[in-house]
Amino acid sequence: MKVLSKDARRLYRQAGAIVDEESCMVRIGREIVRESIDSAPRSILLKGGDAKRDVKLELGMLAIQTGAGAPHATDLDRGRRPGSLEDFAELIKLTQSFDIFHMLNPLVEAQDVPTHERHYRVNRVQLSLSDKAPFVYSRGTAQVEDCFEMFRIARGLDAEDFKRAPRCFTIINTNSPRQLDVSMTQGLVDFARCGQLSIVTPFCLMGAMAPLTVAGALVLSHAEAMAAIALNQIAKPGAPVCYGAFISNVDMKSGAPAFGTPEQVKANLGSGQLARKLGLPWRCSTGAAGAVNDAQAANETQMGAWGAILAGATVLVHGAGWIEGGLTLSYEKLITDLEVMQMFAELCAETPADDAALAMDALAEIAPGGHFFGAKHTMSRYRTAFYEPVVADWSNFGSWTEKGCLDANARANAIWKRKLDEFEAPFLDGDRLAQLDEFISCRIQQGGAPPV
Repeated sequence: MKVLSKDARRLYRQAGAIVDEESCMVRIGREIVRESIDSAPRSILLKGGDAKRDVKLELGMLAIQTGAGAPHATDLDRGRRPGSLEDFAELIKLTQSFDIFHMLNPLVEAQDVPTHERHYRVNRVQLSLSDKAPFVYSRGTAQVEDCFEMFRIARGLDAEDFKRAPRCFTIINTNSPRQLDVSMTQGLVDFARCGQLSIVTPFCLMGAMAPLTVAGALVLSHAEAMAAIALNQIAKPGAPVCYGAFISNVDMKSGAPAFGTPEQVKANLGSGQLARKLGLPWRCSTGAAGAVNDAQAANETQMGAWGAILAGATVLVHGAGWIEGGLTLSYEKLITDLEVMQMFAELCAETPADDAALAMDALAEIAPGGHFFGAKHTMSRYRTAFYEPVVADWSNFGSWTEKGCLDANARANAIWKRKLDEFEAPFLDGDRLAQLDEFISCRIQQGGAPPV
């Protein structure tokens, strides 16, 4: 691996890796990798602001996230625009409003806030509007330390309490092929030493940053993940870390990312096999390259998600709202996608097959040629037996047209507006919020913290 951080190269060298300072190349032996995999935890409890928001991350569990990191936002009313702090706050409210989203995500970039103070504004939004586990960008030690202090203030924790359990997470992307930059290596070390969660995710687009074949991309992605996890565990053995993979292909005519392709599904299935071989919780992704919230974008998101779900992903990222290959987060697509994510969750839930579920009493009650609409078995179960739709309208054509012929986009538009109107923020102690605002004001007056 080419490792651009001098401090990271020093840690690798101390662990026994071969380091060439002139070229920044680091050769990591299999013994180092094995030790890092052995020391990484198999189960991680990511703590929310309320115990009901805690998320257990281990093989066999599933946590779903929204789309993340988009520079633009769009909705039917305001159109496509550069992401703003207002957009970010609205989307955090929507994420908080639906239990299918288990963790927060950097949905859009708040581009109207200068980068040296953006982390203050964004994290205040996360901490004041949601009690789900928040996300932190790894943009240099100074910004990360600011964010950690904000979380300690808002959650009422001292430094040692904060370190005892992961309460936030970051995504660590390698620069494929085979490079780790300064901010990412700092993130791996900073989060490890403070006991916070790093989700290691090489971003390998076949034909661009990775070989064109699925097998070749898996080789590269796996090697990069091992290198990053090794650094995390060298910094602090036992630190919470997730194996991750984000592999798809590009359109070779344009170079644009493609999602929901057969290649992405195959890569997701392969990544799941590698994660199970390691035994670590793992992050996978779906996504959409479609430019608007239409059937193409929906199919792409669902196809990518099938590969991740069938492969047993622990964390599914970009599950709702992503379009344009991640350039834009759509309010309406967030709503229509969450309906599909709820279907996946119901699909993964346990289905009882006890005597009551076998419905012998109902079969005895209803005569041949009858129906089960009013059966005791039906009436005692129907409110919880089936997935409850958010956007879908399952009425017949006649009654549907009587309602005004609203399509899924129009219904989704009404739903997100209603959710914002009805939103109530979770309780945050007023004294803590005041402390948080005082900290932010003081740090901004001092000049903030520029990203690395």
